[in-house]
Amino acid sequence: MNDTAARIEEQPSTTTSGNPVLRWLGILGPGLVTGAADDDPSGIGTYSQVGAQFGYQMGWTVLFSFPLMAAIQEIAARIGSTTGHGIAANLRKHYPPWVLGIIVMALLVANVINLGADIAAMGDAATLILPGPMQLWVVVVTVISAAAEAWLSYARYAAILKWVTLVLLAYVATLMVAHVHWSEALVGAVVPKLSAGGAAATALVAVLGTTISPYLFFWQSSQEVEELHRRNHKPLCVAPRAAGPELKRIRIDTLVGMAFSNLIALFIIVAVAATLYTHGIRNIDSSVKAAQALAPIAGRFASVIFAVGIIGTGLLALPVLAGSAGYAVSETFRWTLGLDKTPRAARAFYGVIAGSMLLGMLIAFSPIDPMKALYWSAVVNGVLAAPVMVVMMLISSNRKIMGKLAISWRMRVAGWIATAVMAAAAVGMFVTA
Repeated sequence: MNDTAARIEEQPSTTTSGNPVLRWLGILGPGLVTGAADDDPSGIGTYSQVGAQFGYQMGWTVLFSFPLMAAIQEIAARIGSTTGHGIAANLRKHYPPWVLGIIVMALLVANVINLGADIAAMGDAATLILPGPMQLWVVVVTVISAAAEAWLSYARYAAILKWVTLVLLAYVATLMVAHVHWSEALVGAVVPKLSAGGAAATALVAVLGTTISPYLFFWQSSQEVEELHRRNHKPLCVAPRAAGPELKRIRIDTLVGMAFSNLIALFIIVAVAATLYTHGIRNIDSSVKAAQALAPIAGRFASVIFAVGIIGTGLLALPVLAGSAGYAVSETFRWTLGLDKTPRAARAFYGVIAGSMLLGMLIAFSPIDPMKALYWSAVVNGVLAAPVMVVMMLISSNRKIMGKLAISWRMRVAGWIATAVMAAAAVGMFVTA
């Protein structure tokens, strides 16, 4: 038996017992992991800054982004499940090479910079709770992430990622030890308010740019292709009779994943508003500084839990960032790819993943300011998101590509609204810079 077959044999059956909890967990997968990975260390830094600068006032921004994020991520997932190919492969097949080249190159640059910022944040967070220098932990987290993505079978690795999402509950624990003014927090969450001046507009752009990112589109689309392979299913355009239950699963998985992601983002904003903002600390430029600042106000426990969350979410985000780069580049050059393949069978695919993480680690070691790196990553992501979303809308609406499973008019409206908002956010990013 070859290595690939051995890895596939390790995969558990898709059937579960009559236990409703197991059935529910069986539904959740790519959408849940994608949503949780969105709350990476750089995202935590963004939400912390929003909470420190504006208090409870900007909580509504994450709820505003939820339907936009859910709509576009479901469209990304449907492209993968329906066509049996990721976004880059569909771009290669149906659009001019220069469009594919620009998008994939921009994605690769943004992901590497984001990896560097996240790895640096994880290394700093580790020094808050573990002995040893930051450089040591930078190497440790990079090696662990790269090794796990390369050497674990897809089924086992997907299961691990699913359970790692529970680390986001650390921010629920932080919220519990903060003295929250719940009436103010509720008003801030549900009543849109944008104060005069560029700072509030910049915060809205930052939240949108953090929650709606191109690497999430590429990852979830390709993960749905992996799911087809894992369950030995045909693409839905070839087997449309299976579309009903499959599209329902995708919708539930995506809605739960994005809701979980945005709810945790709201918790972070509220926790920081209740502690740092209330005590006059208004400038937090990284997730680690937020954890450090929490200690004298909310206690050592809150600081430790916050730091643990940074490390845990980083371990979830690194493989998604590197993996989305691996999928995009490999689909562009028609290389053998997939987390169900061994490194020997898909050398170039895993080479891109390892190379992306190595470059990210070098950025973490370099004298480059991680926050400046994060800013430029956000700029590239903000500029890249709208064009990628336009192409996704064209693909998902095209019956020649999607067959009878082209998205409905309701999804088209939702998708185009999300695209228009991100285009406006990209313009706003430069106007308010």
